[in-house]
Amino acid sequence: MHLIRKIKFLIVCGLSISSIAFSAMAADVTLIISSWAPPSHGMNASMFPKLIKMMEEATEGRVTAKIKYKLGSPPAQFDLIQDGVADITWIFHGYNPGRYVATKVVELPGYAGSAKAASIAYWKAHQKFFASANEHKGVKLIGLMTHGPGQLHSARKVTSLSEIQGMKLRLGGGVSGDVGDALGATGIRVPAPKVYETLASKAADGVMMPMESKKGFKLTEVAQNTYIMPGGFYRGSFAVIMNQEKFNSLSAKDQNALNGVFGLPLSTMAGRVWDSIDGAGFGVTKAASDNSINHASSIDQAEFTKMSKKIVSKVLKEVSAKGVDGKAAQAFIAAEMAKF
Repeated sequence: MHLIRKIKFLIVCGLSISSIAFSAMAADVTLIISSWAPPSHGMNASMFPKLIKMMEEATEGRVTAKIKYKLGSPPAQFDLIQDGVADITWIFHGYNPGRYVATKVVELPGYAGSAKAASIAYWKAHQKFFASANEHKGVKLIGLMTHGPGQLHSARKVTSLSEIQGMKLRLGGGVSGDVGDALGATGIRVPAPKVYETLASKAADGVMMPMESKKGFKLTEVAQNTYIMPGGFYRGSFAVIMNQEKFNSLSAKDQNALNGVFGLPLSTMAGRVWDSIDGAGFGVTKAASDNSINHASSIDQAEFTKMSKKIVSKVLKEVSAKGVDGKAAQAFIAAEMAKF
C-alpha cells in the first residue's frame, strides 16, 4: 500500500512538472505591452490582464503578453509603438493636440450612459464615420474606449459652476480643454501620472478626471472635493494600438484569432473595466472622512447645457474640416448609448 501511494505521488508530481513545462513553452510569441499609468491603475491591474487572457484563449496559448512600465511618456506612446519599442499600448488622444480631431466627437458633453455603452458606441462610430480620417495611420488600431464622466476634483469645495471661473485646472486636452476655456478656468497641461504632484505642490487648484482617479491617482489625498455634473463635463477618449509589423509577423491563424478579440470585444471589455474602476473611485471617496461629493444644481446643469452648445459647435466644425460628418457621428453615438 505504501508503494502504491508513492507511485501515485510520483505520477502526480510528474504530471505537475510536465504541466508547468508545457505552460512555459506553450507561447510562441510574447508581446510587450507598454503602459504609462502605475501598476495599480485599473488598466494595468484589470484591463490588460483580461486582454492577455483573451489573446491566450483565442490563440490556444500561442500568443501571450507582458506589461512593461516607463518605456516612454504618455504623449510618446504612439511613436513608441510605431517604432517597435513595444508591441501594444493605450493612448489618450488629448495628449497629442492636433493629431487627433475626429476622436473628440465621443468626448463631447451631453451623452448619457456608462463607459461600456460609450466604448461600444465609439467603436461602431469609428467603423462608420471616423476610419476614413485615418488618424491612427502607422499602427493597428485594436480597441477604442472612453472613461466614465469627467468630473471636477479640487482641494477647496466647489458647489456652483460660477466658482470654477479663475481656477487653475489640470486639463488633459481634447474636449476637456475646450470645457475649461468655456468655464473661464486656466488650463494646465500635465499627463495623468503627474497630477498628484501638480496638485500637492499647489501648481493647480484642481483637475478634471473621471472618478477612477480618486483611487488610481490617489486624488482623495490632494483633491478632497468632487463637483459632479450629471453626464460629466466631458469623456476621455482612448485607443489601444498595436505595432502593425508585429501583427503581420504572426501566423495567419493567429492573426485571424486575434482579430476576433480586437475591435468590439476589446472595446466592450475595456469600457466595462472603466465602469468598475469608476465605481471603486466613488467608493474610496465616500469612505474618506475628509472628502466630499457635491452635485451641480438644476440651475447649473441648465447653464452648462447652454454652454456646451458652443463647445459642440466648435468641435463639429473641426471634425467637418477633416471630412467627417461629426453631427451624424454624434447623433449615432447618442442613439447607440441609448440602447443601454
